[in-house]
Amino acid sequence: MKIALGCDHGGFPLRRAPPISSARSVTRCSTRVHTPTTRRTTTPNFAEAVARAVQKGEAQKGIIICGSGVGACVAANKLKGVRACLCHDTYSAAQGVEHDDMNVLCLGARIIGVALAGELIRAFVNARFSAEERHARRLAKVIAIEAKG
Repeated sequence: MKIALGCDHGGFPLRRAPPISSARSVTRCSTRVHTPTTRRTTTPNFAEAVARAVQKGEAQKGIIICGSGVGACVAANKLKGVRACLCHDTYSAAQGVEHDDMNVLCLGARIIGVALAGELIRAFVNARFSAEERHARRLAKVIAIEAKG
């Protein structure tokens, strides 16, 4: 699995800290089969760059880090097919994937610490969409709303 990773100036402190400081570290904090790619910039386009990588299938999941995580989440969700969520707990990071097929995790570097960031990334990366009927039906409704524009 490829993971696109991006951050802005507010996210750099968390992005540079272990376990997120390198593509290999992201691999270590999830599982060995992941091959992350890094997309980082100091411009507001970092969220779009990660979301586009997911949208185009260049990465299966994305992780975006900014100061609060809010701006990154808003920007990423503007792209069709991207389901980005801001998470501060492992339940939401995993459940967002399992129930809603979330494909981009947004983190706030000024909100969470390094240890929690690693746990959130592990929960997000290791979770899989359940495809249970109720979850598939819910996802279809979200996709229909997106199609309306």
